Amino acid sequence: MKRLLALFLVLSAVFAFGLAQAAQTLNGAGSTLAFPIYSAWAYDYARITGIQFNYGSIGSGGGIQQITNKTVDFGASDSPLKPEVLRQKGFLQFPTVTAGVVPVVNIPGVRPGQMRLDGPTLEKIYMSEIKYWDDPRIKALNPGLRLPHHVITTIHRSEASGTTAIFTHYLSAISPEWKARVGQGIAVRWPAGIGAKGSEGVTNYAKRLQYSIGYVEFAYILQEHMPYVLMKNRAGYYVAPTVQSFRDAAGKAAFSPKKGFYLWLVNAPGKTSWPIAGATFILLNKALPKPINDKVVKFFNWGFTHGDAAALRLTYIPLPASLKNKIRAYWKENGLSYQ
Repeated sequence: MKRLLALFLVLSAVFAFGLAQAAQTLNGAGSTLAFPIYSAWAYDYARITGIQFNYGSIGSGGGIQQITNKTVDFGASDSPLKPEVLRQKGFLQFPTVTAGVVPVVNIPGVRPGQMRLDGPTLEKIYMSEIKYWDDPRIKALNPGLRLPHHVITTIHRSEASGTTAIFTHYLSAISPEWKARVGQGIAVRWPAGIGAKGSEGVTNYAKRLQYSIGYVEFAYILQEHMPYVLMKNRAGYYVAPTVQSFRDAAGKAAFSPKKGFYLWLVNAPGKTSWPIAGATFILLNKALPKPINDKVVKFFNWGFTHGDAAALRLTYIPLPASLKNKIRAYWKENGLSYQ
């Protein structure tokens, strides 16, 4: 686990400079959530095929913009586009893996998994209606945990972000007030807090700022040993962020190729489901030459066939075989060759 996470951080610098000069390069941009797994897949794929990987971990909004402008071979977003938007833009869309977004805290003396939160309390923290860590609503969820009378600093993504889209879709699902006042999407007008660029930025702020709370993908938490929280799910049970709880959240998801696989996984049913989960998606622009789109789907077909073990080591959930086959049929129906 540590080796793979260290590897993708090293590779990020290599990809940005040296590999872009290679004769055969796959160019993509977008999701920071997906960056660790795409980097792990790309490392092995390059050794086998010689095709290198140049990926900008710039956030889902940037990925959507760059594939719209046709400046990359593919865009990557954790915020799926609706079918009507796909038709308007001339895009194809498909998921690659599913993952969990996890609140992290920096409170002296509070260790990973010690703090419990539920959706309404988390929403009130980000709405800035709960301002102190010893607020009675937090203490009621954490009997026996010593909480300081200190102002809470909330941290959020500063750029258009699919991770933010997953997080705000969850808050909107559990709070009509949040949905009406703040809303959901890759960028929202936050009521309060500090913005940070990328999951790396949120991670760094959360590590440095005592008495803060942020939200990141679980792979970053494992790498940095950050104190995550247990979340109360839709069924009323407190669950930890794990491969199994992410898998349970995605287990009954009904992705449809007719809708461009558009689907959100937040607040999923089930006693063991993690409540803040989502898929990450690839966007193809049909206006690009067919050989470019073929090159992209060949890479992701390789990941579907050979990349499940790496995904699990990085706490992503591989897609079930039935969904992978639906995606392959979707590629074929749209004239793309993945073999």
